[in-house]
Amino acid sequence: MEASVPAGLLACQEGLTERRWRGLAWLTGDVESARERGAALCYERAVALWHALGVTAPLWVGPEPPEGIAAEAWLPAAKARTRLGGEHDLIVFDALSPGAGFDPDAFGALSGTLRAGGLLVLLTPDDWGVHPDADYARLAAHPHAAEALSSHYLARLARLLEASPRTIRWPASGAPTLPDWPEAPPSSPSAPDDGDCLTADQAEAVARLVRLRRRRPLVLTADRGRGKTAALGIACARLLAKAQQDGAEIEILVTAPRPAAVAGLFERLAALRPEVRRQGNRAADAGGGVTFLAPDELSARVERGEAGGAGTWLLVDEAAAMPAGLLGQWLSAFPRIAFATTVHGYEGAGRGFALRFRARLERLTPEWRAYHLSAPIRWAEDDPLEALTSRLLMLDAEPVAPDGTGATAKAAWRVESPEALARDEPRLRALFGLLVQAHYRTTPSDLRHLLDGPDTRVVTLGDAAGPAAVAVVADEGGFDAALAERVARGERRPRGHLMAQSLAAHAGSREALTGRLRRVQRIAVHPGARRRGLGRELLAREREAAGDAGIALLGASFGAEPGLLAFWRAQGFRTVRLGLTREAATGEHAVMVVAPAGEGGEALAERLARHFQALLPSLLAFELKALDPAVALALLAEGEPRPLDDAARRDLEDVAHGHREPALVRPALQALIRLVAGSEGASEADDDLAALAAWAFQGRDTAWLATRLGLAGGKAVDAWRRKQVARRLAGPTLSSGRGEG
Repeated sequence: MEASVPAGLLACQEGLTERRWRGLAWLTGDVESARERGAALCYERAVALWHALGVTAPLWVGPEPPEGIAAEAWLPAAKARTRLGGEHDLIVFDALSPGAGFDPDAFGALSGTLRAGGLLVLLTPDDWGVHPDADYARLAAHPHAAEALSSHYLARLARLLEASPRTIRWPASGAPTLPDWPEAPPSSPSAPDDGDCLTADQAEAVARLVRLRRRRPLVLTADRGRGKTAALGIACARLLAKAQQDGAEIEILVTAPRPAAVAGLFERLAALRPEVRRQGNRAADAGGGVTFLAPDELSARVERGEAGGAGTWLLVDEAAAMPAGLLGQWLSAFPRIAFATTVHGYEGAGRGFALRFRARLERLTPEWRAYHLSAPIRWAEDDPLEALTSRLLMLDAEPVAPDGTGATAKAAWRVESPEALARDEPRLRALFGLLVQAHYRTTPSDLRHLLDGPDTRVVTLGDAAGPAAVAVVADEGGFDAALAERVARGERRPRGHLMAQSLAAHAGSREALTGRLRRVQRIAVHPGARRRGLGRELLAREREAAGDAGIALLGASFGAEPGLLAFWRAQGFRTVRLGLTREAATGEHAVMVVAPAGEGGEALAERLARHFQALLPSLLAFELKALDPAVALALLAEGEPRPLDDAARRDLEDVAHGHREPALVRPALQALIRLVAGSEGASEADDDLAALAAWAFQGRDTAWLATRLGLAGGKAVDAWRRKQVARRLAGPTLSSGRGEG
């Protein structure tokens, strides 16, 4: 017999529509006592809801579409991001069927595509959280089996849903439990004077975007569903219209972690300017063009001098998902720039972005402006699904402020229990809030990894107020010799073990696979507790703990940026690997650093670091010739400098005080740069030395140097180069005799 939908549930959904709200319906299958029958009943109910609601844009998310559901209305969870920018009025999320599981990132991404009056129907086992589900296969690093992992994360979700008074619950064994909606629907936001915009907030954001002034960046923040991306599209349409009216053309560049993130921008642009013709990632008409560039491509063009400069515009969407160093590069290159970001989102946190980026904005563009969009567009205020999703996925997690005494000695070190954390919601929120605020790519699935990741360890330093610093580490390596050989040759790629496998691939090190490594996956310190040495103490304790556990190396991987490299170098870590290409979503090169921890670690770290330093000059000359010169200089500073002999010093004197061609003494110049860069008194922000290194190691030509330094022509560049050599020869490093052979 086919399942039917109770009239009360349909009335409950109508109540959502009246209030312009969205809701979550939690359907469970009785898989404990009658697995097949219970699961079938759960699906029948979901399908009955699907047909009873008669919606126009439904979506079924699961391993495969059930019978009676059109193939075009089905989507595997792995492709959730392809629906960003679209809208649905019903989403069935299957976390019950064989091969299905709860993908936190997909759930977070798709929940924001549900429009007012819509239902998100979640199908789970009725004993959800007792066992890991099929999606845990992505979490199970070798040699762990997914079914053997803990499931604290799922158990927490089940507890929160059980306790939620605004969740529709329909268990296999009974009738649905329905929320009581308030009698009076919430008031709708007043219509703005701007006919192209849906709220006054959006209209104000568009007005500010169109009025962007030189060196006065605009930072737009909003929660999801506030029309931030659409505002960018409306502004683009108006800028093109104004340019056409003035008989001019304007070129606007747009960037985001992926093209799907700005789909709404191009949709609004096309709707307001039908004459726009789109080819790939560019839309153009008589007023100019709007072009999407991925962060890595944009950064490469800026480096080559092909993007940026007078009169150029850049709109950055989901800026919180990108490193502050990359944003700073664009800030310097584009006179008119706007950064838009989601405050509590599944792709980075806008609040953390503001904290990390504010200092750079203040230094480079002190007249920057900020605007926050608060009124929702796709749904009304106090939407039940928005609040519930934020709570389940901790999209709105915030750290707690430390006691403010500044006393590092008071910070208590603690190894966190994942099981206890999953049941201590305030502490978990405070801890995860630290990670969200400090890292530009924290996702909902990171919370699951923190609670259930195999060989994962969470340590904190804090006081009575809560954790002030946190580190998340995971163990890698320990392969047998036969498996290590196959992995090193590229024949096997066991899940997980990022650092061990990368070092084997890039340095040919079998020891990195057979030995045991501990990788710092995340480390964060509360902004109010920084410069107290908490990060340094966390790393020192973990290094000691790793050694006690028989682990050879403590390591980390992150986006190469001079400040971060300086921090890790100060803690005794050395670079052992650098990615040859920029990561498309971040625009940065991934770097790996290690420090010895236990037996055999000192020798292994030394071999890996020496191998990298020996390889670095040739990489800079070829594959890494477009690397940020400041990053190149920071890496060169780690090498063992070669003292200058009399012949090298004479060559340099001929360049500095004579007319010797600098290119003909390049080896001596390279030795000088490495010597100065590695000296104790070298400044991390020595832009002149970085520019000199770019010429000497990376082959940057005279035109590049002239643009970079603001000099006019080859003679000025040549004079600058000779002056820099003379300055370094007379500096404390060489004048003290430390640089002589």
